[in-house]
Amino acid sequence: MKRKRRNGMPDYCTLVTDRHKKKRVRFRAKGVDTYLPYPPLGPEFEKAYAAALAGITEWRANIGASKTRPGSFDALAVSYYRSPDFQGLRDSTKQTYRRIIENFRENHGKRMMRDLRREHVKAIIGDMADRPQAANRLLSLLKIMLDHGLDNGWIAVNPAQGVKGFSKKTKGFHTWIEAEIAAYEARHPEGTKARLALVLLLYTAQRRSDVVAMGWEKIKGKYIEVKQVKTGAELDLFMLPTLTDAIRPLPRDKPTFLTTEFGKPFTPAGFGNWFRDRCNEAGLSHCSAHGLRKAAARRMAEGKMSADIIKAVTGHTDLKQVSVYTAAANQAALAEKGLKAIAGKKKRTNSVQPKRKVGQEKGE
Repeated sequence: MKRKRRNGMPDYCTLVTDRHKKKRVRFRAKGVDTYLPYPPLGPEFEKAYAAALAGITEWRANIGASKTRPGSFDALAVSYYRSPDFQGLRDSTKQTYRRIIENFRENHGKRMMRDLRREHVKAIIGDMADRPQAANRLLSLLKIMLDHGLDNGWIAVNPAQGVKGFSKKTKGFHTWIEAEIAAYEARHPEGTKARLALVLLLYTAQRRSDVVAMGWEKIKGKYIEVKQVKTGAELDLFMLPTLTDAIRPLPRDKPTFLTTEFGKPFTPAGFGNWFRDRCNEAGLSHCSAHGLRKAAARRMAEGKMSADIIKAVTGHTDLKQVSVYTAAANQAALAEKGLKAIAGKKKRTNSVQPKRKVGQEKGE
């Protein structure tokens, strides 16, 4: 399930004061009633919150055998949550899948899988035309879940297979151009946390989820160690002078380079929201943290770095994805180099004019 903050608190959470006048975060939802660490941010809170959310799903799963109708989508969801396919996913992926599945169950959980037809799937997806990306994610999950039902013999065919989602016309996150980087630097000078954030994002070319985990314990000589949260890729990244200068004055007793106002590490989402505000302050409302990762790839492409070199920095394993990241490389400059290569090198020849004879007039 996706966290939604209302009045600064995540879903199902309220801020309470116990009899010792100590602030606590109480989580209550669907059979789960527990207390979480205060303040409601940082790795410790996120871990406890994720466990509480998982408790909601587990609570539903536990009552599923007796209260879900066999063959219904409720029963399918309960079975899928228990499957090795789901259990083998990363925790962040599980939370994303749960949110999508639970939203679908609210409207269709009581319905029977055997009654679902291809035209029904197309209608459900078509009704989400105003949210094409969400529609495509739901369609992908329906295909996975119905395959699970097919493997268990609950349905004879998967009606979602072959149904096409919406075409992806978006270019994704905007890639920062040099003028935008300069504008941000002008607004946030060296020595500020906002400037440090830009340096970490741009000069490591990593995702926000990896940048918020960077700290002194990750520094090994001239390199910073990164284990990417999304892919699990392990990277050793050479630290450029701009990066070493930015972190040199930072205290060594903090768990990470970037911390919240409470001195705790940022969550990826919390950092993204905080960095969004810093971009807005610089008049860059269309820019984002992820756009700096793409800007780093653009710079490498413009510097004639090969795809293998770019992959070694970004941690990508797919050349196709690298091409997406480098698509914003300066097309005009690259095209000029290409066209000059087409022209090749012309040999310069000097024409030799015959010498005129004595007394011969020009043109004779």
